[in-house]
Amino acid sequence: MKTKRIIILTLIIVIFGLISVYSSSHVWALYKYDDSLYYIKRQAIFACIGIIAMFITSRIDYHLYKKYYKPIILVCFLLLILVLIPGLGVVRGGSRSWFNFGIFALQPSELFKVGMIIFAAVYIEKNYYHMKKLKYSLKLLLVMGLGFLLIMLQPDFGSGIVMACSIVVMIIVSPFPFIYFVFLGALGVVGIVFMILSAPYRMKRILSFLDPFQDPLGSGFQAIQALYAIGPGGLLGVGFDKSIQKHFYLPEPQTDFIFAIVAEEFGFLGGIILIGLYLCLFKTILQVSKNVKDLFGSLLMIGIVSLIGIQTLINLGVVVGLFPVTGVTLPLMSYGGTSLTITLMSIGILINISKSANCVL
Repeated sequence: MKTKRIIILTLIIVIFGLISVYSSSHVWALYKYDDSLYYIKRQAIFACIGIIAMFITSRIDYHLYKKYYKPIILVCFLLLILVLIPGLGVVRGGSRSWFNFGIFALQPSELFKVGMIIFAAVYIEKNYYHMKKLKYSLKLLLVMGLGFLLIMLQPDFGSGIVMACSIVVMIIVSPFPFIYFVFLGALGVVGIVFMILSAPYRMKRILSFLDPFQDPLGSGFQAIQALYAIGPGGLLGVGFDKSIQKHFYLPEPQTDFIFAIVAEEFGFLGGIILIGLYLCLFKTILQVSKNVKDLFGSLLMIGIVSLIGIQTLINLGVVVGLFPVTGVTLPLMSYGGTSLTITLMSIGILINISKSANCVL
């Protein structure tokens, strides 16, 4: 039953995303490509590829990831290195984060996030009773830190933070002593402050987060325009495809700020329904993880649902002004081939694990 629920909830959110991508993008698409259906046609292709990939991974025994976790993480690291090489990696939005394959652009950091979750699940399972000792946890954190560094070199601060937070959640469910979290948390805060101060554009984002109206036409522009979209939505919204902000006010609304258009067109009620769908999906996955037969499978489920859940939380927080702009997509909703496809593949892994927990009718 719960397996079917995961599939149904996922497909509902994907369909909601396709509707929202069309509504939010066709004005920009007509202006940029002289084709109002440019983004929705591509997103529909990505969705079909992702759904096929989801059903394929749902039939692959998840224990294979445990068997081949070393090659998986090594390939992920190799891709993170290769994308930094000029001529191989493509620069978009100031970040060298993609390989260009024509209609499809591969973002290695999305693959690495899943690869790192698999690596962490195997490592924690093998060293579960040793995680009380700091040196065992530090080995995992060092691998994560190396990946974080490579992602930051692109730079892609949002993806790095999502990945790191997901690994921390996985460590939390291990016997890792709480006092160590206090120590490592303090180091993490110092590191984040250093990264913010070392990059002027990050400092501008922090200042614009505190007061976006200090630079309304610069660093605070997106945050302000997102709020201008959410405000008029009211309880029921202005109506499907009647958004004002998508008319060249909110830049590229089909990507990171798609929730602002959802809130404008479908109102508070539409936003609550969407958030409710995500919460039901995450709750179902976590319930299944309690019944998984082996520790690796349970940790893998917790890691993947944390990955998707934290990214969802950060994206929604950015749109409503709770967090600084970080540049992460809304999973299953935002326009983007790699993000949508990898997320659906990850959910396929969750479905396969749930089958082992005897959650199918």
